[in-house]
Amino acid sequence: MSGLRAQKKADKNRRILEAATTLFRKVGYDSARIEDIAEMAGVSVGTFYNYFKNKGDMLMATVSMEVEEVLAAGEAIIAREHEDVATALFELIGKYYDHSLTYLSKEMWRTAMSLSIAQPETPFSQRYTALDHRLSKQVCDLFAALQSRGVVRKDIDCTATGELVFNNVNMMFIEFVKDEDMDVDGLKQEVERQSQPLVWMMSAA
Repeated sequence: MSGLRAQKKADKNRRILEAATTLFRKVGYDSARIEDIAEMAGVSVGTFYNYFKNKGDMLMATVSMEVEEVLAAGEAIIAREHEDVATALFELIGKYYDHSLTYLSKEMWRTAMSLSIAQPETPFSQRYTALDHRLSKQVCDLFAALQSRGVVRKDIDCTATGELVFNNVNMMFIEFVKDEDMDVDGLKQEVERQSQPLVWMMSAA
C-alpha cells in the first residue's frame, strides 16, 4: 500500500507542476494564481499547499525537474566511447540547451534567475546554485572521462577547463533567455563557435 500511496503522491505532484507550467506560459508567472493552478490540476488549494509553499517553491521544483532530466541524459553521453572532444562536448551542451524549454519558458527562466540573484540567502537561491554546480561538475566529468580514454591531453586540468566551459555555456544561456528572438539552434551554433579553439587545444590527437 505504501508504494501505491507514494505513486499517487508523485502523480499528484506532477499534475500540479504541469498545471503550473501551462498557466505560467499562458498568463505569465506573476499573473498566475495558485487557485487557478490547483483547479487546473484537479486538486484543492489546501492540497496544493501540502506539496508547495508558494509559486516560487513550485518554480524551483520545475527547474529541478528540468535539470535532473538533463543530468541523467548527460550521464549517458559521458558513458559513451567518443573519439573526439568536439563531438562529446557539443552533444552534452546540445542536450542542455535542447531540453531547456521543455518545462520552462524564457520568461520563467528569467524569473528563476532573478529570484536566485535578488535573494541569495534563500533556499530557492541555494538550490538554484547547487543545480548549476552539478551541471558544471558534469562538464568536468566529461573531460575527465575523455582524458582517461586518451582523447583529452594528459596535461589538461579537466576541472578548471570544465568550469571555464560551463561558465560560458551558462552566460550564453542567460543571453538566450533575455532575447525572445534567439532560437536554440542559434544559441548552440554560437557556443560551438566560441568553444572550438579551446577544444582544439585540449585534443590529444
